[in-house]
Amino acid sequence: MIAVAGSLITACSESASNYQFWRVSTAFSFENKLAEPFGIAFHNGRVYVTDGQGGEVRSFTPGDGEVSTVKGFDTPSGIAIGTGGEVVVADPGTNTIKQFTFGKEPSDIAGRANARGFADGPALEALFNGPTGVAVFPDGRVAVADTYNDRIRIIENGMVRTLAGGERGFADGLAARFDTPLGIAVWRGDKLLVADSGNRRIRVVEPDGSVWTLAGDGGYELRDGLPASASLVGPAAVTADEEGRIFIADGNAIRVIGLRSFPYLETIAGGERGLADSTPPFARFNRPSGLALLGRTLFIADSDNAAVRFVHAEKAETGLTISNNTQPLTAAEFRSLQPGRWPYDPPERTREIAGTLGEIRGEIIDQNSEAWFHNGLDIPGAYGETARFIRDEKVLDPHAAENFGTLRELLRMPTIGYVHIRLGRGPDESRYDDPRFLFELDPATRKPISVRVPRGAKFKAGEPVGTLNAMNHVHLIAGRPGAEMNALDALVLPGVSDSIAPVIEEIRFFDEIWMEIPAGTALTGKTRVVAKVYDRKDGNAERRRLAPYRLSYELIPAAAASNSKPNAWTISFEKMPSHRAVKFAYAPGSRSGATGETIFNFAVTNRVDGDTFSEGFIDPATLPPGQYILRVFAADFFGNTTQKDILVSLGQ
Repeated sequence: MIAVAGSLITACSESASNYQFWRVSTAFSFENKLAEPFGIAFHNGRVYVTDGQGGEVRSFTPGDGEVSTVKGFDTPSGIAIGTGGEVVVADPGTNTIKQFTFGKEPSDIAGRANARGFADGPALEALFNGPTGVAVFPDGRVAVADTYNDRIRIIENGMVRTLAGGERGFADGLAARFDTPLGIAVWRGDKLLVADSGNRRIRVVEPDGSVWTLAGDGGYELRDGLPASASLVGPAAVTADEEGRIFIADGNAIRVIGLRSFPYLETIAGGERGLADSTPPFARFNRPSGLALLGRTLFIADSDNAAVRFVHAEKAETGLTISNNTQPLTAAEFRSLQPGRWPYDPPERTREIAGTLGEIRGEIIDQNSEAWFHNGLDIPGAYGETARFIRDEKVLDPHAAENFGTLRELLRMPTIGYVHIRLGRGPDESRYDDPRFLFELDPATRKPISVRVPRGAKFKAGEPVGTLNAMNHVHLIAGRPGAEMNALDALVLPGVSDSIAPVIEEIRFFDEIWMEIPAGTALTGKTRVVAKVYDRKDGNAERRRLAPYRLSYELIPAAAASNSKPNAWTISFEKMPSHRAVKFAYAPGSRSGATGETIFNFAVTNRVDGDTFSEGFIDPATLPPGQYILRVFAADFFGNTTQKDILVSLGQ
């Protein structure tokens, strides 16, 4: 198949040299900040975008501010245009395939509404299991990625049949297997491209149902290269241009096969999660799930950024943007969405808090140490205690359940994440009698070996998520993925309070290369200030150490020293910092984890606030020599503030 793939791809590449991408921009942002654009398609110059959260399809003409809405869906996902101009939509929330024409209401063309399962046969009696992707052949047949049945289905002449797939897994040939297929596209007239997300591969389905792998070696990294040896992290969408070039939404990157004179999978934009319009290497996406081409411009449904983005292929392209308000939810907006409760029963009973956003996890010994920011709120419970949803939500990420059977098992809902939980299972691994938890069982033991929670599944506040594993707490994440915020600010947790100010244990000085400056030594060169600080909370055990919410410092001439407040905070954990900033916030010696002593050494002369971070120093060369008071401030979320003063000499 390697030779076949090469001929299919490179045959289109004679004009590839002038196919350049030069900028990523935002064309359209949803006014609803919780919107989830997922599928995208074009017809007669008009863009159609599904909104999985809102249950509707939006359409607009690039550059024109008029936006139309078609309702009547539950969780609309993949979208394609039929041969007669009809719009075909996969709706995993109802397990149906729908279609509509512009200005008219949608109707089912396949699937039994709100019935989950697998059955071929008459289209309206067939059963699907979370169908997510659709494509239309030139002859009008509709192909469906039946995601949680791990099959590719065909709708034709009022009937549904299975073209490829069966049991979950990986295999090529006529007995092929898929793992959570998502995006699907027609390629070369009669073939199908499949974004086989769980297998991290791009597959090709031939007209006879045989399957071969076009790209991906199954590894989990963003590695470019020849298709068979390159790696994908989780392809969600795929499309192809008229010349056969293949575009892929993979993780948080946009990738392509066919820009060279030989088959090569390469990343053309993105790679890191976030939101940034820029030149392609520096652009950022957040779970892109849909792709569509308008000429040489690639449009992208950027799901967790609630935006439609596009990659320009020509510098002259302008006038495609109609709205560009991409500000995330504020904490106040987030709090107002739904009433507050704790993730256990009774919902109003106040619990301890064992960890907060921004705390270090791991240990920093030197610049090569592995450490990261804690991105949620740890709420202790008893081993095996039932954890419960704190909000009504609908699953949108097709891979919302992760890390089965590990201490990091989790379920990521659109605005709340639940970590350290046996999803849908009791402490003895017994399964809940709940069809929303799709378990894969070991054929021999009949014990669960994985679980999927399908896109479109709905849960109410108070329903069980699962039971606590050996970590004995719920790690609760507040905010959309990539826009996590401090849960103390974003959530209403009944009875939570704090009257205890943070404690500044000691202050130390280091030079530019992290050599410690002995106490009492005059500062003559650029100097780092490191403060060892911890916080406590009402109702917590004495032993618990939390990170403060904000820190800062100021340098005051000793003769003029008086009580003061910080003019600005140098380190703030109002929202999740960039993962690259952990060694800007924390100095060597910092550590925290499930066991051992917790130490927070903050480099308070540095600046860390969300995506912004930079190195900072006290520079005696910019100040008059003499005696100064160095004052370090630390505050918790509830406004309790403490300070510690040290007398220092500059330039003497």
